[in-house]
Amino acid sequence: MTVITQIAPNTYRISIYVRKIDLQFNHMLVIDDEPLLFATGTRAMFPTMREAVATLMDPARLRWIGFGHFEADECGALNEWLELAPSAQPVCGFPGAALNIDDFALRPARVLAPDEVLATGKYRYRYCPTPHLPHGWDAGMLFEETERTLLCSDLFFHYGNVEPLTEDDLVARTRASLLRQQGGRLADSTPYTAQTKRLLHSLAALRPRTLATAHGSSFAGDGARALRELDQALQEIFAGRTRPSLALPISDDVRGSV
Repeated sequence: MTVITQIAPNTYRISIYVRKIDLQFNHMLVIDDEPLLFATGTRAMFPTMREAVATLMDPARLRWIGFGHFEADECGALNEWLELAPSAQPVCGFPGAALNIDDFALRPARVLAPDEVLATGKYRYRYCPTPHLPHGWDAGMLFEETERTLLCSDLFFHYGNVEPLTEDDLVARTRASLLRQQGGRLADSTPYTAQTKRLLHSLAALRPRTLATAHGSSFAGDGARALRELDQALQEIFAGRTRPSLALPISDDVRGSV
């Protein structure tokens, strides 16, 4: 199921719902002088994504391809898009380019420094590196300064075939979805590090009014408050959790020999 929704001026959410895992995969297309696609989708999703983009613009016009971090749903179909759009170029921070994209992609990345602005024409996207938030050393987000839209990747992750845009509490949904993961194979998807609070509060200081999420509803409203409340929720879920010791038991025989 594919749903296309305008969530901010010239910003379109292309959502593919995968019923088997009860999860939406959302990709943001910005139509401007130099169109931007944020999250490519997986290689398997590429035909569907290509058709969806074609309803809004000529896919060959695509100029910039961004993503939150190196992961199949974020940039798995990157090379398919680069083949389709001859002027398209990946855009990311230095860790993403050096560790992954410049080896993986057909063309090298445009590397953005922290707080550097990518102008697409009418819109200006500030690069915000967010290492290990929500996950990945190379993680980063784009903040559009004119309409104050934050392309926030996997932040506010939540399950369900939900509405495209909401003013309701995203943090409650995120909390429930992260707790649902505990004990499962995705239990450690979001670490709470020494930098998490600082990064979330620095994003809050941008005062976004639209949060464009990769999984679940996007949010319209007080984005700063939502980001600060997300920090509190992540602290409660992850920060106090102790990890098992990696020390191996030493037998009496071994202990006596050292």
